[in-house]
Amino acid sequence: MFPACLKLESRRVIVIGGGRVAAGKIDALLAAGAEVTVIAPEVRPEIERAGVTVQNRAFEDADLDGAWWVVAAAPPDVNRRVLEAANQRRIFVNAVDDPAHATAYAGGVVRRDGVTVAISTDGRAPAIAGLLREAIDAWLPRDLDAWMAAADEARRLWKD
Repeated sequence: MFPACLKLESRRVIVIGGGRVAAGKIDALLAAGAEVTVIAPEVRPEIERAGVTVQNRAFEDADLDGAWWVVAAAPPDVNRRVLEAANQRRIFVNAVDDPAHATAYAGGVVRRDGVTVAISTDGRAPAIAGLLREAIDAWLPRDLDAWMAAADEARRLWKD
């Protein structure tokens, strides 16, 4: 596995599936500035909101044209089709709770004051990733914003 953080601002992200799991992924995508399109025959009411385009229908391979990232939160047979279409387009797929149909994993993430810490179990143990996320969050200093401000100033001075 190669860890990376994706800059999704103003990039097209497709979410396949309209259930609870899909809904749980959307907040982080919107916070990253992604242009989110959800494709599913039925979607939960909380998915239909500002910043999200909803297409109430079944997945079609062409839905991935122009996408930068795909979240597959559908039944395994649909996730398999999404993976096949994504592979043809060289797009990574986060198939939620379905590692067999994923090429990328979104583990536990701690975000605070400009610091991002991500934990992955290669899709094998999401609960452990969640526990580690909570432990790391508790361990990080509460004045992390002051640490970041000092680092910003030190870097500015070093560049000058």
